[in-house]
Amino acid sequence: MSAALYNAEILRLAVEIPHQVRLPSPHASVEKRSPVCGSRVTVDLEMGPDGRVAVLGQEVRACALGQASASLMARHAIGRTLAELSDARDALTDFLASRRSDPGGWPGLEIFAPAIPHKARHASIRLAFEAVAEAAAQARVSV
Repeated sequence: MSAALYNAEILRLAVEIPHQVRLPSPHASVEKRSPVCGSRVTVDLEMGPDGRVAVLGQEVRACALGQASASLMARHAIGRTLAELSDARDALTDFLASRRSDPGGWPGLEIFAPAIPHKARHASIRLAFEAVAEAAAQARVSV
């Protein structure tokens, strides 16, 4: 029997999203939107002089899967480098597309395994990771 797409852990993460405050003067700000469902995530970043995420803010207007993904991203993004954020984005993308059997090293992403056959849900799940990686790339250029 397969796991439920929307389970208690997904719903818990969806209502416990950290860093849900936009930053007043971020080094970079990126909005990503899913054309399939209209989910939207905006990520603001300030990078430290060491090239790691120092401060994170976000606004999440997404379905429960997108909210849960934004929650997992925000719980572990501070202190990460552009390379780590890009690797997490790519691993999640490949996991959802069944190009790899695991979601990589980012904590908690295995919770999205039941979404693999639901391709219309993938874009919403990827939004926060796409936005944070792009924001880190932009911030690195501007800092």
